Amino acid sequence: MTTFDEIIPKLVEIFQRQEDAANIRPLLINRDLNGRVRLIVDEKWKKDDRAMTVLDKIAQEMKEALGPHAYSAKQALLFESSFEETLPREIKFSLEGIEDVYVVDRLATEGNWSSISALNTTYSRIVFFSIKGGVGRSTALAATAWALAERGKRVLVLDLDLESPGLSSSLLPEDRRPAFGIADWLVEDLVENGDAVFEDMVATSALSHNGEIFVVPAHGVKAGEYVAKLGRVWMPKVCFDGSRELWPKRLSRLLDGLEKRWSPDVTLIDSRAGIDEVASACLTDLSASTIFLFAIDGDQTWSGYRILFKHWRTSGVVREIRERLQVVGAMIPEVGTDDYYHGLRERAWDAFSEELYDEVPAGAIATEDGIWSFDESDEGAPHFPWPVRWHRGFAALRSLHGKLTGIDAEEVQTIFGPLIDGLLPIIKTERGEP
Repeated sequence: MTTFDEIIPKLVEIFQRQEDAANIRPLLINRDLNGRVRLIVDEKWKKDDRAMTVLDKIAQEMKEALGPHAYSAKQALLFESSFEETLPREIKFSLEGIEDVYVVDRLATEGNWSSISALNTTYSRIVFFSIKGGVGRSTALAATAWALAERGKRVLVLDLDLESPGLSSSLLPEDRRPAFGIADWLVEDLVENGDAVFEDMVATSALSHNGEIFVVPAHGVKAGEYVAKLGRVWMPKVCFDGSRELWPKRLSRLLDGLEKRWSPDVTLIDSRAGIDEVASACLTDLSASTIFLFAIDGDQTWSGYRILFKHWRTSGVVREIRERLQVVGAMIPEVGTDDYYHGLRERAWDAFSEELYDEVPAGAIATEDGIWSFDESDEGAPHFPWPVRWHRGFAALRSLHGKLTGIDAEEVQTIFGPLIDGLLPIIKTERGEP
């Protein structure tokens, strides 16, 4: 019996056998919400007997090979009268090794991880992401924001961990928190009322005296009906002309507006952990130039990252995303530090080399043009972890605001130095500084 994971490999086999199908491409393979597959075809082929013979044969082979994951041969073909207009609109990925055959994956959620937005060329956007929570990601972001501001930077911080908010409390005491937050804007925007909360969703932290930290929390000082709002933030916006704007696009529009209004040197985005809709938007839809992958050395971490890496490779977008990635070694222990770090680096290299790096042909070297690959010991490689040390004083996020108020800069450098030092050149390059 064919299972969901076998659909794509078996489709590849079918189209490899059907050489005559090359004459009727491009084709779209529609995998619907239930995981059933059929073809979307240009209506012009209905009048071509030779083309219909080929299409009918493909439909029959799909039913035989995919079983419950295919429609009957009579229902397997969808003819589209405006196919040439439909093709560029669809979010799709190529069927591996088959030219001009694309898969359109219909999902119950709008975050599909496969549509990678182009880099933003105006502002520096950095995403802090982890495959699982509890690794000190938000703490590291808050400390990094403080350190950058101490160096005179204007830092915009967004708490996009909407289902588990808390970053704003590490940078703002309660009496400085704004009236509204990201969830408020996303809900108000649905009814063209986003401007009513826009100016009151950002607060300035008093932690830095050299630069500025602008904080955009998940919710305002009073959460209000947060659960009811949270159930609506993912909604697409139906515009007056009937068009739909998906929520990741709305979020991107909000970020554009915030940056235009507050003109930061860098925007730090705290993403939701795990492979969910919010994380998908943060990593793939917000045009971030750098994505920090926080990792502790455990099977859960690398199993999760491998799933994500493999999806990017299978869906054909790996080249668009991989150069934006950088592993951060989270909570490096005080005891057995060297052995732990080397093990983390080895596991990171295994995942990157198997799923993201190019295979280096015999006799070639990894630095040759067109080859994107790195040795395990290459300190400039994205798999080479930037270490963040575990420290008792930074272990609890709830105390971080008080901790930063009287913190010794040398202590921050000791714990978070590699992360901060690695990030600074990125900001300088993207803002055109020397």
